[in-house]
Amino acid sequence: MTTNNFKKILVPVDGSTYSDKALKRACELVEAFDSKIIVIYVVEKSIPINLLDRKEYLEILRKFGNKTLDRANTILSKKEISGKLLIKEGNIVNEIEKAAKAEKCDLIILGNKGLGAVTRFLLGSVSNKLSQSSPCSVLIVK
Repeated sequence: MTTNNFKKILVPVDGSTYSDKALKRACELVEAFDSKIIVIYVVEKSIPINLLDRKEYLEILRKFGNKTLDRANTILSKKEISGKLLIKEGNIVNEIEKAAKAEKCDLIILGNKGLGAVTRFLLGSVSNKLSQSSPCSVLIVK
């Protein structure tokens, strides 16, 4: 008899097709291993803003985050999977790592690319950073 190595799976989403692919792959593992799933969206607060008022910008990101989590919940519901949904604010990688530790996750599944090349240039690749510093295993979905 084998033990389940993936009791809790954390899936960061950002609204991109890559994060949707990661969520679908996570659903497969949830079903295969009878795991719990936690979906997280992080509102990035460290990007300097000159064009919009900072409060307005963060409110736009929060609304987008809630819509992204709603869409993720719809994907889970279609697979008859119930999961925990989290929205956090701060540095994306730090908040994902904190959530993985707090929730005692065994695996993080995320897409290899996010929404934008500009953000990736400014912040570095989230998947790359997590693969280096994550408190648990990381599965990067292409």
